[in-house]
Amino acid sequence: MKHLSRQLNILTLMHEDLVPPASIEGLSEKEIHPWKMEYDVSVTLQQLGHQVHPLGIYGDLGELADALDRVKPDIVFNMMEEFDGHGPYDQHLVSFLELRGVRYTGCNPRGLTLARDKALSKKILAYHRIPVPAFAVFMPGKKVRRPAKLAFPLLVKSLYEEGSVGIARASVVRDDAALTERVDLIHRQAKTPAIAEEYIEGREIYVGITGNERLQTSTPLELVLEHLPEGAPNIATSRLKWDYSHQTKMGMITKPAELGAEQRRHLDQLAKRIYRTLYLSGYARLDFRLAADGRFFLLEANPNPCLSYGEDFAEAMHLSQIEYPDLLDRILRLGLNYRGVL
Repeated sequence: MKHLSRQLNILTLMHEDLVPPASIEGLSEKEIHPWKMEYDVSVTLQQLGHQVHPLGIYGDLGELADALDRVKPDIVFNMMEEFDGHGPYDQHLVSFLELRGVRYTGCNPRGLTLARDKALSKKILAYHRIPVPAFAVFMPGKKVRRPAKLAFPLLVKSLYEEGSVGIARASVVRDDAALTERVDLIHRQAKTPAIAEEYIEGREIYVGITGNERLQTSTPLELVLEHLPEGAPNIATSRLKWDYSHQTKMGMITKPAELGAEQRRHLDQLAKRIYRTLYLSGYARLDFRLAADGRFFLLEANPNPCLSYGEDFAEAMHLSQIEYPDLLDRILRLGLNYRGVL
């Protein structure tokens, strides 16, 4: 793939605690893991010939404004997943860039807003007859009352947080007492509303997708837990996501999903429908359940997923013949060419 012919002046935007060092020599995989994406992206952009200016921020827009004035970037490579400690504020950060007339990578503010709210996105998709689990939202300070039509088992998680925050095997509940207990835990730990959604037995399938108007989907990947205890739910818990030793114990692998030609065609069309329906742009990962009856249910849409080399999104693109430098180059092009949602 032919890369951008001109050198770009790029401001790489990241959390202040995740600014990587210049070298990883002598560091363990565990030490590198928290800021591996930021390091992989920064080094690869430099290898592509671009000028890279890292900026770590937390909750001060003034620091970003000063950097924009100082660097005058051609584009901001956005790797922020929150702002001021709040996940849903990432869309406001991107809105600020749009107000400043600055190009940026990744998803637009509207797409971030719709996808971040797991209930709102499901309502929109259900309206368009796209299969999603039935659900209910429970606000902090309110008594937990399960709608009569919402049947057990249910999966309880944060309405807004990503990265499997608050998800454990106990998140799958089978009675009202367990539902109340788990909702209360989400309120206390995540400090967000909780969503309880129908737990769908089946296979966990991930699809990567890039594009603004013309979309390209990846090879679908399947999460497989080869040593899952009998009776345990097949879910990506927080511990499974972040604990390497637990991943080994559970025999966790992600591999190309074995799907029939018609299933693959349907999933490809469905992924593109969802991406457009939620006004996503740049790149995203869509998480599906393939139920026993053959239906694909959208669990979550994740704009701006992790871009670490070798992680699910980059690996899915690699299996689709898009190597890591080509992927970052494509993300840059999409950011430069994005013209907003009208």
